[in-house]
Amino acid sequence: MSFKWFGPLALLAALVIGDQIRINRPAHKYRLTLEVETPEGRKSASSILAVHPDRSYARRGQTRTLGDAVFLDLGQGKNLVALLAHVDNNKLELDGINYVALRAHTAASGGKRVSFNAMSAQTGIVPVTGELVPVLVTFADPADPASARAIAPNDAEAEFGKGYRLQGMTAEVVPNGFWPLDFGGPLGEPVTRAIPAKLPWLASAGDSASTALRAAGLPGVDGIDAREAFTRK
Repeated sequence: MSFKWFGPLALLAALVIGDQIRINRPAHKYRLTLEVETPEGRKSASSILAVHPDRSYARRGQTRTLGDAVFLDLGQGKNLVALLAHVDNNKLELDGINYVALRAHTAASGGKRVSFNAMSAQTGIVPVTGELVPVLVTFADPADPASARAIAPNDAEAEFGKGYRLQGMTAEVVPNGFWPLDFGGPLGEPVTRAIPAKLPWLASAGDSASTALRAAGLPGVDGIDAREAFTRK
């Protein structure tokens, strides 16, 4: 190949790569943290979630969130999971998780609207309350999806015993980092990919995720991709 084409081809490659980064880079990332008071003290767990708007030229997609549900090990065989799902109009819906951090920041600002495009510049930890709290479930046996039960945010003690209380849930915007090289450290925090190790049946090709949601008594399971309540790639 003639060297005279090297420069233009390199420029073209840089433009294509740059455009793909523009299209696929998250609009913002946030840390969703679940905290529970237990007889052994306060325990918490969190997931880093990345929110991606549709920047494709066709604009036929929709905003989506990548990452895992929050799995909190409470000890003594107890656990609490914050799903990537909400219940709305008596059906399970998967889109609300895209806007949890945005709506939590808007609520924390006294109702002053925070725009989606300004989310990456938000700072501080804000509470996630009321209808913003995702569906909470627990597994009597994490290896058995049929052992799932739904938990009301104010009913942890009734489920787990005296001394257990949902302390709260928070959202915190974190830097996007140098996506797609956000492998950790100064490059930026990657989205969380941990829940398949906690719920091994998620790795199977069967309908175990639907089994779990139905066992928890959640409505409208048939109309969704049940696996996306637990993990999204």
